[in-house]
Amino acid sequence: MTAGGQGDGRQARWRQHNSERRRQIIAAAIAVVEDGEPGAEVNVARIAERAGLNRSVIYRHFADRADLDRAVQAQILEDVWQQLVPSLALDGTVPDVIRRAVGTYVRWAVDHPALHRLADHERDGEHGGGPLEQGLARIAHQVREVIALGLEVLGGVTDGQLADVLDPLVHGVVGGVFSSVRNWLFQPDRRLSPEMLIELVSQSVWFVVDGHARSFGVTIDPAQPIQDIVPVVPGAGL
Repeated sequence: MTAGGQGDGRQARWRQHNSERRRQIIAAAIAVVEDGEPGAEVNVARIAERAGLNRSVIYRHFADRADLDRAVQAQILEDVWQQLVPSLALDGTVPDVIRRAVGTYVRWAVDHPALHRLADHERDGEHGGGPLEQGLARIAHQVREVIALGLEVLGGVTDGQLADVLDPLVHGVVGGVFSSVRNWLFQPDRRLSPEMLIELVSQSVWFVVDGHARSFGVTIDPAQPIQDIVPVVPGAGL
């Protein structure tokens, strides 16, 4: 093996080691957050102890505490996304899919309130560009793609005609769902059960989708399976 080949191999192993160590630290941070109350301060020493590492090792992999927090937030939101993906499948009626997706999110929030609080935290200077905003934009993009497809199929409306309307509409719906669940989750004396909240939020989303579809001259039958309306597109969801 050439000297260059040996060097390349060492570099690849070192990059893999660093990547694994970062994942180890992030997993430890998430575990520490889960152990505490929502919003509780989590110090780096506890994270290092949970990871079985020296505190100084953490700062070899993260520039500062804000960098670590952003990485943890991003991982939390990635985990939520991975749970949402199956619920977004084009299976059942439009209200079914809405209820399934909302239900998945609400139940995750109930099971992980401390993670939800941390994912919702926006640091000074981020101006909406942090992991939370990016995560909501990711979900909104997926929803927008399928709504646009459905409206085109049902009403012959072109994607160009929809772009200016759907972008703010879908971002508003996704952000509204998040805000509703956040408000409910941290109420000191919640009167709505999780299932009642799921039903309420799901109905609200359906009313918005149905109402705006009608404004485009499209009527969605709430009892008709999506498979009978929209061609199945690999990777698509609602």
